[in-house]
Amino acid sequence: MNRQTFKLLPELFGDDGMAEIFSAERTVLAWLRTEAALARAQAGAGVIGAEDAAAIVRACVPANIDLTRLWSEAVNVGYPILPLVRMISAALPEGPNGRVHYGATTQDIMDTGLALQLGEALDRLAALLGAFGDAVARLVAEHAGTVIAARTHAQQAVPTTFGAKMAVLLAEVTRQRERVAATARQVRVVSLFGAGGTSAAMGERSALVREGMARELGLRTTAVPWHVARDGVAEFGVTCASLAATAARFAREVVDLSRTEVGEVREAGGHHRGASSTMPQKANPIGCEAVIGMSGTAGALSSGLFRAMEAGHERAAGEWQVEWYVVPLLAELAAGALATAAEVTAGLRVYPEAMRANLDAEGGLIMAEAYMMRLAPALGRERAHDLVYRAAHAAREGGRALADALLEVAGPGDLDSLGPLPIPPESYIGDAEAVCAAALDAWSDPAGGPAAREEALEESA
Repeated sequence: MNRQTFKLLPELFGDDGMAEIFSAERTVLAWLRTEAALARAQAGAGVIGAEDAAAIVRACVPANIDLTRLWSEAVNVGYPILPLVRMISAALPEGPNGRVHYGATTQDIMDTGLALQLGEALDRLAALLGAFGDAVARLVAEHAGTVIAARTHAQQAVPTTFGAKMAVLLAEVTRQRERVAATARQVRVVSLFGAGGTSAAMGERSALVREGMARELGLRTTAVPWHVARDGVAEFGVTCASLAATAARFAREVVDLSRTEVGEVREAGGHHRGASSTMPQKANPIGCEAVIGMSGTAGALSSGLFRAMEAGHERAAGEWQVEWYVVPLLAELAAGALATAAEVTAGLRVYPEAMRANLDAEGGLIMAEAYMMRLAPALGRERAHDLVYRAAHAAREGGRALADALLEVAGPGDLDSLGPLPIPPESYIGDAEAVCAAALDAWSDPAGGPAAREEALEESA
């Protein structure tokens, strides 16, 4: 059975590493690893014999699983673990074939397998986030002093630097790195509590088995079941959506700054990259568009996990199935958004001359606050504000420079403390360069340095 729906967005911009983690083969392998770990842990606790456990471990291999038959029989059962266990048992002789899945329930196996996949997925996301952050950090360092217009409400506000603009993003990526690590700790937890969450079938050695199984798989143990407590899975989904949104905030910035009328940055070019089928001049920001699309989809999908949290009693009745569809897609979208954003960042073309030219777009009105604050010590803030406000209005209405308009509207002695005119934008960037330094220091924390991220990226590929 293969009813894969073609999904154009992840097909074009998805991440192969994440797609592999949630592939059918890796999903089944996670279940097999769980069954094998259960047998080893039960042998260690004296629940089953060591020889039976060894035989079960040898049988828990993909070669013993007919995937076509597995999915076909899972449709009838509603879940895939019963046919999986039957196939493992069929590969065993009498004796150990009756010890497979001993005292466990379907959701124990699927949830523990999911914990393994979520852990791998977060390792992958951490590596991709690291590559994105490293690329952003390079922009921060290179453009710490590159003056650009800060924009509020989509209009020019005061001067800043392109590096400071990117430093705000880098600080966000740094916080996301912490969220990914925290989410990984949250979701890497074993599930083994039996049919109703009481471990009655396993008997008095259930805690020992659970602890042993967790050690075998590199997961945390827990004394409380989580069959219907899906907050950890929801946290994973929200983390994915949040990561994609961070990538999209960068992408939106690039789209806006690359508008024809602004022209301050542009995605890397290439033959027919971002080309139009009808307008030969077009070079559309296709990478950013893909990131924004993936983020919007991830945000919408993540809400489904809050419905999954509604599961009642001791086992869900349909809510759990929401996760089966939503979780892999969220992981794939987040990974694709981060990978594409990193690619765009690494190849971003920055045009300082356009940034500088745009600072003069309104005849120096962007320096209004600078004039006000320079006049405020002598005139008081309110009087200085009103004086510059009148000058700004006159400049905009008459198409004149702010400095000229200020000279016209000022009264005798009003400008005595102002100094030479006009005030250059470069002189009014405040702590922009210090902001860049602080963001770079936080990102370069040795615990998450580039070498560690490159190693993680290689291992998760």
